Amino acid sequence: MSPPANTHLAYTPPDGGWGWAVVFGAFISIGFSYAFPKAIAIFFKEIQDVFGTSYSEIAWVSSIMLATTYGGGPISSILVNRFGSRPVVIFGGLLCGIGMISAAFCTSILQLYICVGVISGFGLALNLQPSVIIIGKYFLKRRPIANGLAMAGSPVMLFTLAPLNQFLFDNFGWRGSFFILGAILLNCCVAGALFRPIGMAADPVRKQTVKQAEKTVKDGTEDKEDKDCCEKFNKYLDFSLFKHRGFLIYLIGNVLMFLGFFAPIVFLAPYAKHLGIDEYSAAFLLSILAIVDMIARPTTGIIANSKWVRPKIQYFFSFSIAFNGACHLLCPLATGYTGLVVYSVFFGLGFGMVCAMLFETLMDLVGAVRFTSAVGLVTIVECCTILLGPPIGGTLIDTFGDYKYMFIKCGAVMVLAGAFLFIMNYYNYRMLAKEERERIATEETMKDNKHIRTETEDGNIWAKEKMQDGPEVEPLTDEKEGLKKEVNGKSEV
Repeated sequence: MSPPANTHLAYTPPDGGWGWAVVFGAFISIGFSYAFPKAIAIFFKEIQDVFGTSYSEIAWVSSIMLATTYGGGPISSILVNRFGSRPVVIFGGLLCGIGMISAAFCTSILQLYICVGVISGFGLALNLQPSVIIIGKYFLKRRPIANGLAMAGSPVMLFTLAPLNQFLFDNFGWRGSFFILGAILLNCCVAGALFRPIGMAADPVRKQTVKQAEKTVKDGTEDKEDKDCCEKFNKYLDFSLFKHRGFLIYLIGNVLMFLGFFAPIVFLAPYAKHLGIDEYSAAFLLSILAIVDMIARPTTGIIANSKWVRPKIQYFFSFSIAFNGACHLLCPLATGYTGLVVYSVFFGLGFGMVCAMLFETLMDLVGAVRFTSAVGLVTIVECCTILLGPPIGGTLIDTFGDYKYMFIKCGAVMVLAGAFLFIMNYYNYRMLAKEERERIATEETMKDNKHIRTETEDGNIWAKEKMQDGPEVEPLTDEKEGLKKEVNGKSEV
């Protein structure tokens, strides 16, 4: 089994200390990024009545927000590589607040698309990526635990924002609620302030040395400006990752997984209502899911950090995805409220397991140095299937008039994704072990050849010295002198 990817960092992560404050900041930032697009759906009904729009038109507010949040991943990664996590998250929090406060004064659905979907969505993108990246800089041995705790912010925020939004809506309407939510989102700036730089970014002398070295290299390559554009861009977003076998396996598996990942959450409450369950009980299913998810994420982080699971974390991730898919395949068997409660419990468990390891497994494959670029590239590709998943599920419901086909589709896709990741990770580990053996054999061969060459060179040098010095001159004895005369005499004859 191959060990986790080397960090290649110029320092040793502290695995604690101020890192726990960073985890708390990431908890807040990640929580808002994942939960907020789902939580604002409670205001859609009144907004739909005010602007006279259809449900599909109002649903685009969340769709654009999610697309911008995931699609802005590469830009966020570039900014983090250039400026660090702290300023990017603070700026993202400002954008979130400005977008929601501006939305309180919107007079058309198009303005909501821009303010809520684009501005606030891009602000959430600037919150999500740096929060995940900074954890990898502070933690190594305890990184799965730290990631699990930080990712728990999503269910906690969802569980908190749902009743809060209802309270705000009942007392201030949707405009007043958006204004207050904009102020609440400014807390992301506080979370970003906790992201104190570490490593080279925190060492001004080393940073200055690096800048001087970069300047020297830049001055020496000014004659190649026609190639500099791609090289500079690749500096901030490493496209060579598409040649990384483990990264490609992860990317393909996750793109397939997201076709069935979010749709069951979107349609869980409507499915309950379709079975004749009242609205409050149907909404409570999401609360059950959030509570279990809240517990599952840090617990999964602790399990993933154990000495038994950590070396095989890719297999554990594959199992979590397949387990999630199996829950969806069995969901149509639940024809009553009790069955749906059981489904929500297992769904929350599987959902939390996947989310807790979503970024940890990526960092395990590519390492901490390339993780920033890897997150950006993964999110921009994943945003397509994230948007397509729920509409495909809705199309199946409209076509067959039954929710079970949507759950079966999501379950089958996720089981397939889990199986793909398990098989391909097994292949990847085998190839890594083979390459490691070949590398060791090559090094030993080169070492032996170098040793033989050194002995040969030493022998040649010794022989050369003997030839240059000539044979030692020793005095002739009487016997040897006589033989010499005899030989000379025969020669003369």
